[in-house]
Amino acid sequence: MTKTAAQKRAQAKVEYDAFLAGCPSRQLLDRISDKWVVLVLCALGDDGAPTAMRYSEIARRLAGVSQKMLTQTLRSLERDGLITRTVTPTVPVTVSYELTDLGLSLREMTRGLRSWAQTHMDEVLAQRQDYDARSS
Repeated sequence: MTKTAAQKRAQAKVEYDAFLAGCPSRQLLDRISDKWVVLVLCALGDDGAPTAMRYSEIARRLAGVSQKMLTQTLRSLERDGLITRTVTPTVPVTVSYELTDLGLSLREMTRGLRSWAQTHMDEVLAQRQDYDARSS
């Protein structure tokens, strides 16, 4: 039986229910909730406009990220279609990363998460301190 586009969308919504254990969207949620993913997405266009950045620029912007973790994060984002990797044949070779349209659509949410964390950090630290005092 042939399905209409509306039926296919309805079926996809059923199939992609993150509350179900076998849902593939859980893997995507796991990826995009990673701190390095959030920070890379925020860094690529932190001034409001998306910009291409070289690996070394991203590494400097993300204090504390290891070379291995940054490489893994960039590869996974490229695989998921959230960033593009452009190699320019110069000496030495220049590699830059830029958000795709899909990545841009996610960046706004990740910027909101980062902003929320920065804004509410004092409150969270106070709550942790209160909790730890009660639990001791």
